[in-house]
Amino acid sequence: QVQVVESGGGVVQAGGSLRLSCAASGRAYGMYVMSWFRQAPEKEREFVAAAAITWSGSSTDYADSVKGRFTISKVNAKSTVYLQMNSLKPGDTAVYYCAYKIGRNVARDGSDYPYWGRGTQVTVSS
Repeated sequence: QVQVVESGGGVVQAGGSLRLSCAASGRAYGMYVMSWFRQAPEKEREFVAAAAITWSGSSTDYADSVKGRFTISKVNAKSTVYLQMNSLKPGDTAVYYCAYKIGRNVARDGSDYPYWGRGTQVTVSS
């Protein structure tokens, strides 16, 4: 069993930055993927970014809408990832969820992730 907890949401003006954190605890696995999804009011959940982590390193994947503005990174020796969000836009306003799956393959479909956090609100004002 894996527990996932997000933190770091808040309110920021357009053009500003925020950093979200996601920590996974419980049973440890050598290969896993930690991803961020978001859901805005009255919209479907969408993939944001992912980090696939193995013993030899990690790889990342980004939605086109955030590429060049958001960066996902792993904290060394911990099952924790950051999502650094720069140049934020009002359209980035959403509840951001962290998700965890076992294995090395990045997935953009939320149904592939069995473990989820409760979410953290990000609000970008214009």
